[in-house]
Amino acid sequence: MLGSVILAASRSDRMRRLISAAPVTKQVVDRFIPGETVDDIVPVVEELTGRGLELTMDVVGEDITTPAQAVAARDAYLRLVERLKPLELGTRAEMSVKLSMFGQALPGGHDLALANVRPVVEAAAAIGTTVTLDAEDHTTLDSMFAVHEELRRDFPQTGCVIQAYLLRTEADARRLAAAGSRVRLVKGAYNEPAEVAYQQKHEIDKAYVRVLRTLMEGEGYPMIGSHDPRLISIGQELARRAGRKPDEYEFQMLYGIRSEEHLRLAAEGHRMRVYTAYGTDWYGYFMRRLAEKPANLLFFARSTLTKG
Repeated sequence: MLGSVILAASRSDRMRRLISAAPVTKQVVDRFIPGETVDDIVPVVEELTGRGLELTMDVVGEDITTPAQAVAARDAYLRLVERLKPLELGTRAEMSVKLSMFGQALPGGHDLALANVRPVVEAAAAIGTTVTLDAEDHTTLDSMFAVHEELRRDFPQTGCVIQAYLLRTEADARRLAAAGSRVRLVKGAYNEPAEVAYQQKHEIDKAYVRVLRTLMEGEGYPMIGSHDPRLISIGQELARRAGRKPDEYEFQMLYGIRSEEHLRLAAEGHRMRVYTAYGTDWYGYFMRRLAEKPANLLFFARSTLTKG
């Protein structure tokens, strides 16, 4: 319930202005978003990879209303690729993109998003890394999967994200668990109706395990997107049962959440990738992080009381 309220606030211009103006906001946002520009993010990339971690980077911003903004989003990712190139990190530093940012919701949006994201995927491949297509609300997924399929024809390493709380996801996982695929499984963070999504936490957790088992038993490369200690343990056990080596799957967690666990998993020999966002249009991303884990709202509230 609280998560739904926060998601509604993420779409409110009034709440955006109110939260953005709060004196404590920058301090709290910095916990999740370590910079606004590519110049800010490069030292973060160097620090995290130097500690044995891997990254997937997201240039935040989804409220695209013009084709020019979609092109600007494309160019922001191309600048990121250029800055990553001399670091020679290969797949240790990949990128995550939301097709809404590339114009998916505009007239002719499917073709527009594909045209804008392809140069980013090409540039990533040229420096030895790849791109993962993030999942958004359920109305966008058929388009996202179609773009994913099209990109994989030339760039088979292109990944995608599936969301455990959607009723369709078990079927999607069976289709995607093929040789060469890269699939990140998350619980899901959008306010979806009961007609298309599980509503209760225990139902979502059970679905997550079922889908993860399908991915682990398949021939692709599963990416476990979760901070839940129980699901992380289950993921390790499912990988063991499937006979997977530590480099045949990975864990992914958000920058700023359970950072010590990032290091622990990496020290145990697991591939641990940190989802690291940056940019000036942080509001929607920040609010969804609160919705995913409402306990983060308590952190925000405490900070407000002590710093306001």
